[in-house]
Amino acid sequence: MAVTLEQTIERKERSWISTVLSSQTFWVLIAVLLACLFLTLATDAFATSRNLYNITRNVTFVAIVALGMTVVIISGGIDLSVGSVLCLCSMVLAVTMHAGYGIEIGIAAAIGTALIVGAFNGVLIAYVGMPPFVVTLGMLSIARSLAMVASNNTVVFQFGPDHDKLLALGGGAWLFGIANPVLYMIVLALLTGFMLRWTRFGRHIFAIGGNEHAATLTGVPVKPIKVAVYMISALSAGIAGIIQTGWLGAVTTNIGSGMELQVIAASVIGGANLVGGVGTAIGALIGAALIEIIRNSLGLLGINAFWQGCFIGGAILVAVLFDRVRNFRQND
Repeated sequence: MAVTLEQTIERKERSWISTVLSSQTFWVLIAVLLACLFLTLATDAFATSRNLYNITRNVTFVAIVALGMTVVIISGGIDLSVGSVLCLCSMVLAVTMHAGYGIEIGIAAAIGTALIVGAFNGVLIAYVGMPPFVVTLGMLSIARSLAMVASNNTVVFQFGPDHDKLLALGGGAWLFGIANPVLYMIVLALLTGFMLRWTRFGRHIFAIGGNEHAATLTGVPVKPIKVAVYMISALSAGIAGIIQTGWLGAVTTNIGSGMELQVIAASVIGGANLVGGVGTAIGALIGAALIEIIRNSLGLLGINAFWQGCFIGGAILVAVLFDRVRNFRQND
């Protein structure tokens, strides 16, 4: 029986709709929108321009690091060191500029540090065969210790001759009044999404996370790609550290403490599967947005901030449960 053009279009529309409705990212986005609607009606402070400005700016630091974490999770790995790497890169930037070097040298030193740390993690994982959990857990301690050594565990708040440039970089709003960190986040999300969706490198990452053995047999250069993946994760943490240093105007060795848990939560809530092979850049952003809205809403609703971990943990469990139910239905 011949299939008409109208039937073909209808099938594609149904397929597209079913794909969207089965997407965890879509339902998390709905949850974000409903939460915003509820908070707008329940409080007078949520929908103010100042609060929305703070929310969009605050979400960027977790979101940027979550982009790199999502790439790692898609490959079937995990990176527990991102919070400490952020701290180390921030401190390298601060100490370098405090010593009298320009902002270009400081940023180059911070980015270089991030890439070296990422390459170190990747080589141990890909070529030595050490578990990602162990390697990055060790780096979590090493990186923060190096940050303490670099600053002698003191606060750095003077950034030399380019002090004002750094503050403008992280704390300014150069385009349409949008906070600079938000602009950086959007650009990085577009680049990450393009890489994952449209490049051979991105397809290889998904292949490795889906079935590493099969990827090896089909000629995918698994080991170099794994090293590159952990360099991307560390680089995202380094970039977030540079931006956050400019926003805060000071660096302490506590910066980024516990951030790895929020970043992993953002990636998982946004649809990344810890088993590997699944994840999107937009999902990382939406997951980070939900976490920030939860944090922001607790204060506005007068709820003790200590409950934040319970809400975020609950969101993770719901996200994983959603993924399990979806897989169960597909297998049926």
